[in-house]
Formats: sequence, C-alpha cells, structure tokens
Amino acid sequence: MSKARRRALLLRNPKSRRGGESIDPVLDRLAESGIDVAVETFEALPEIARDIVRLRNTADLVIVCGGDGSVSSAALAAMESGLPLGIIPMGTANDLARTLDIPMDLVAAADVIGRDRTRQVDVGTVNGHAFFNVASIGLSSDLAQGLDPDLKKRFGRLGYALAAIKVLARANRFHAEIVEKGSRVAVDTYQIAIGNGRHYGGGNVVEHSAEIDDGHLDMYSLELTNIWKLALMLRSFRSGTHGAWREVRTARCVEFDIETRKPMPVNTDGEIVTATPAHFKIHPRAVSIFAPDPDPGRHIIPPLYHR
Repeated sequence: MSKARRRALLLRNPKSRRGGESIDPVLDRLAESGIDVAVETFEALPEIARDIVRLRNTADLVIVCGGDGSVSSAALAAMESGLPLGIIPMGTANDLARTLDIPMDLVAAADVIGRDRTRQVDVGTVNGHAFFNVASIGLSSDLAQGLDPDLKKRFGRLGYALAAIKVLARANRFHAEIVEKGSRVAVDTYQIAIGNGRHYGGGNVVEHSAEIDDGHLDMYSLELTNIWKLALMLRSFRSGTHGAWREVRTARCVEFDIETRKPMPVNTDGEIVTATPAHFKIHPRAVSIFAPDPDPGRHIIPPLYHR
C-alpha cells in the first residue's frame, strides 16, 4: 500500500537574500517525495503567522523559504497549530539551518523535508515574541536598525560587516539590570544577548555547549571598557568560548528579565520586535522542525565560566 501524500503550505519571501532564485527544483523534489505544495508569498513578516493560522486545516506541514527572521515569525503559529516546520534556507545568515545541520543547497534542504524526520526544538520568547537563535539589546539591535536592506541583500555577510564597523565606531555602554532566579545585578555593558539555539550572527556560537533542545537560555553581557578589544575576542565568539574572558558575564537559566533606564530596542533573529523592559522565557521542545538526526557525540563538554 502506497504512503499517503502529504500537504504542505510553502511560504516564500521573494525579498530574502536568495528570494529571486527559482523554487521550481524545490517543488519538483518535494513532489517526488510525496508532498503536494500550495505556495503563498509574503512581504511582511506578520503575514507568516496569519497565513499559517488561516490555512492550518489545509496542510500537514509548513515550509518557510526565507531567512532566520522569517522562520522565527512562524514559530508561535506552528506551536499553536502543531504543524511541523520545514526550512528552505534563502536568507543571509541562515543560522537556524546551520544549528540543525540543514544543507544550504535548496534541493538538498527539500530532501531533508522529504525524509520526514523531525527534531523537537526549543523556542525562546521575549515579551511574547519568538526567537530560535538569539535576542539581544545593544550592539546587535543598533546593527539591525542601521543595516540597509538593499546592502544586506546585495552583499550578504559583507554588508553586515560594513554596517558593524559603523556601529562600533559610535558605540557606548548602557546601564542595565539583569534579573535571574530572583537575584538582581547591575551592569554597564555594550550588549546583552540571550541565546536559545547554537548559532547566531552568521556563524557565531551562543555558548560552546549550547543546543537548541537543551531546555534553557544562555545569556552573555559584554562589559568591556574599550569596545575595540572586541577584535581580540572574535575567535572566541566563533567557538562559543567567550565566557572565558573576564569582561564577559555569562549565565544559564530558563527565564531572564532585563531592565534599562529608558526603553531600548530588542533584536530577535535580525528583526527589532519589542523594547525593554524585556522578559525572556524558554519553551522546551515546543516546535518540530524537519532536520537530519543530530550527532549524539557533539558538544558534550560542560559550559565555561558561568557567573
């Protein structure tokens, strides 16, 4: 007896980094895998959740063709509907795909969906807005606000680098209070980041032992006195060992609150979605995403220098 065909709602962002590429090879491969696809395009991220809610009864799974911001915008609707998510990585950084070992080749990513194997992953929220990778206050939010969309689409990671240099040149520390497990600490910092997954920022690592299904959030606060020392720390951020630097405060918890003297924007997976005061929370294994089986031997060493 042949296996029943599945119905997919495919949401496509034509303005994403690779949004101009044809998705016909993806649709053909999905059809070969027994998946019938209905395509909906979107231009604004709020349309994603509305489309999922509106069409949830016509689909067995949801596929998002876009970047990290697009996938995160689907998270809460996927949680509510119970539909599994597929990812066709067509954004700039594609950090969630990197975390889940989903191939950057579009047809190979479609094969992952066709194999019908899912991974239960955590979802982070800040003031009710979902994120898969990281939410941050400070430098990354300044970068997200100052990054020209055309520059981002044309130059990709190079566009991020050029914008980052401008942000660093005018960066200032801000005062914040971090509340964790009822304790409160005051800091002067350039950035506070709360990570849910493993990768962010085009391949940086949230914390070297972090996984997207480990049931907690990883926080770091960048408490440098000279912002240009960050250049010496870049390699440790790529490996997730930045907690070894005395200027980097780290913590691991299931909930955090961040308060600042005046409201500051919060960036989630590349999009400004809310402002401080900010309440961060983990939702363990809340969404199923089509992904290869994780390597059980990865990242078994304990976290560094949490304080």
